[in-house]
Amino acid sequence: MSSWHKTACILCSQNCGIEVEVQDGHLVKIHGDKDHPASQGYACEKAQRLDYYQNARDRISRPLRRRKDGTFEAVDWDTAIAGVAAGFQAVKSHHGGEAIFHYGGGGQGNHLGGAYGRATRAALGSIYGSNALAQEKTGEFWVDGKLFGRPRCHTVPDLEHAEVAVFIGKNPWQSHGFPRARAVLREIAADPKRCLVVIDPRRTETADLAHHHLQVKPGTDVFCLSALLAVMVQEKLCNAAFVSQHTRGFEALATVLGGVDVAQHAQRCGIAVETLRTVARRIASAASVATLEDLGIQQAPHSTLNSYLEKLLYLLTGNFGRTGTMNIHTRLVSLGGGREGGRTTPVGGHRIITGLVPANVIPDEILTDHPKRFRAMLVESANPAHSLADSARMRQALGALEFLVVVDVAMTETARLAHYVLPASSQYEKWEATFFNLEFPNNVFHLRAPVFPPLPGTLPEAEIHTRLVKALGAWNTEQLAPLHAAAARVPKEGRGPYAQAFFSAVAEHPQLMGLAPAVLYETLGPVMPHGARDAAVLWGATQTCAMAFPDSLQRAGFDGDTMEAGDKLFEAILNSRSGVVFTVDEPAETWKRVDHPDGRIMLDIPELLEELAKAAVPPAVTAEQHTFPFVLAAGERRTSTANTIFRDPAWRKKDAHGALRMCPQDAQALGVVDGSRVKVTTQAGSALAVVEVSDTLLPGHITLPNGLGLDFPDVHGTSAVRGVAVNELTSSAHRDWLAGTPWHKHVPARLERVDAATADGSAQRIFESVKYPIITWL
Repeated sequence: MSSWHKTACILCSQNCGIEVEVQDGHLVKIHGDKDHPASQGYACEKAQRLDYYQNARDRISRPLRRRKDGTFEAVDWDTAIAGVAAGFQAVKSHHGGEAIFHYGGGGQGNHLGGAYGRATRAALGSIYGSNALAQEKTGEFWVDGKLFGRPRCHTVPDLEHAEVAVFIGKNPWQSHGFPRARAVLREIAADPKRCLVVIDPRRTETADLAHHHLQVKPGTDVFCLSALLAVMVQEKLCNAAFVSQHTRGFEALATVLGGVDVAQHAQRCGIAVETLRTVARRIASAASVATLEDLGIQQAPHSTLNSYLEKLLYLLTGNFGRTGTMNIHTRLVSLGGGREGGRTTPVGGHRIITGLVPANVIPDEILTDHPKRFRAMLVESANPAHSLADSARMRQALGALEFLVVVDVAMTETARLAHYVLPASSQYEKWEATFFNLEFPNNVFHLRAPVFPPLPGTLPEAEIHTRLVKALGAWNTEQLAPLHAAAARVPKEGRGPYAQAFFSAVAEHPQLMGLAPAVLYETLGPVMPHGARDAAVLWGATQTCAMAFPDSLQRAGFDGDTMEAGDKLFEAILNSRSGVVFTVDEPAETWKRVDHPDGRIMLDIPELLEELAKAAVPPAVTAEQHTFPFVLAAGERRTSTANTIFRDPAWRKKDAHGALRMCPQDAQALGVVDGSRVKVTTQAGSALAVVEVSDTLLPGHITLPNGLGLDFPDVHGTSAVRGVAVNELTSSAHRDWLAGTPWHKHVPARLERVDAATADGSAQRIFESVKYPIITWL
């Protein structure tokens, strides 16, 4: 028998609503959920392959403990929890909880499970952590903090109503990034009154739709963006009334931009001066403009500066706080932090932004004899041995830890290095959600019910962390007794008595606030409707949301005092299978969220204006440029790639090996054609790749896709790797000076043609340092 269920795609930050047909433990049919308030039935083709995640051959179904010889043995859950608690306690007793580092705790769609990791960290006293956002967004968050007062003042584009849409280092056709991406792109491209601008060194699917594609030379976005801004200042195209009424620091900014040599910057980025002037004038004259940046500039030289310049495009033209422009959204749970706190890492003194240690410096904080180095690590729903720069050094760092625990659904490259591996239920076997709730004016939250029963032997993260918290002795039964008693009254009396008991318990025992996710799971969880115990943590989230955004909740239909509105929202979330509009905003709300004391936007960021001035000085040609004449974009998103929860290479129906793309001129010079093999070498290492000749690239620019190079068992159980693991080629030293974000999109490289007769042997030599078995390559 088959049955249909509403759930969501988990392959990108949009988490589009989908309906799935389930039969014999498989997802057999998938289509968009028309009832989902954000995606409205939209879903891209990648969601059709989700069964490859749910039924992957490398899923783990028993806790695993590493033996002294490096192999693993299966143990029961009680043994595993006790062993993990003892291992972390040993590190804490000798070096303090700050020596225990946390990485991950979410992924694209399982933020609900990740929320419970906070309780374990609180029980351990773990204060340092990081996740994938530190590879992408921390520079942008820092800029938001300087401009608007706090890093969590995150702006989003109203692309459905914008006259001009500008995408910078972003290809929404593949990476999405906003609801109904492909439909919205088509609407803009087809409307003669609107304009689509793309700034990208590659002619992407989005660029093919654009009215203006500024195909900049790789790594030169800073010159394109600053030239556009300089034209606006020098030709007096800025919105003077907006700047005067709503901003500070324009004079210092205008002085710098007024001195920019537009012709020189145009030459540096490879775009004609008149083209830049035309685009600048079109942006400045539009009634509404919305912009969106992504990894193309966030993982490239001048990444934090690029984010600053991108935001100045809409701020200098007054495209903020209005329909069709940029606005600051609400949040159910904050992914950003408060004001800049000045925290740094314990060994290298690297800047920590929104609580996230720069991903590229993690090995530096481990591979040292510094007394405050990280000595243990808890990794959740993440695979840093594969996803972070310089994988060889990352593996070395993970191997040097005194204790490593991995919580995941599969035997990942990181899990193979762990002392304990704790198997989590899949995202379709538990209650789940994403906290990437980034829409304006209507913001949506979607709690997903389980589609399947848990794979026997697995547990949801909420249960895993609550067991760990108890094993660590973080509370005693007397402290939670009033909460258990109050929770027992919830079915008859509602959650009012429980709320009073919760806040009384926290007031009497302040440490319980840090443990709140596990406390809610343990006490409120058993009486949750629909068996949604994992969702107990959302009760706290809806209460804080009601406190932060009372008017926005009321416009969405959740009225009453703070606790009543929060409880109504909680009920709506629990009972809706397609998601809930939890806040509705008017553009004027954006100005209430600007967090500087005077309510103005601070345009002058001295550190970045200084960097812009330095960048304008033409650099000398370096020896590295001669040795590595190509620029590799490591991690291009394609139709045939997704995030690495797709470990089974069979999901890719084309481009199975993840071809290295290069332009026809470079292919001719190298003497290769489609299907040829090349050896790509960087400062970090080498790999073999299959060639695809593409006229979408400029000479000297090459690309490899994301999501490949994973070690996955074939149908016979033999370990095999398909495609290039791009972080075998990236360097942790190539990173932004301020935020530490990696330059994955700008990796110096060289290419050599490889004869088919020697290809297999070369591959074996290239990857001989990998610690886990590599049986086949390509």
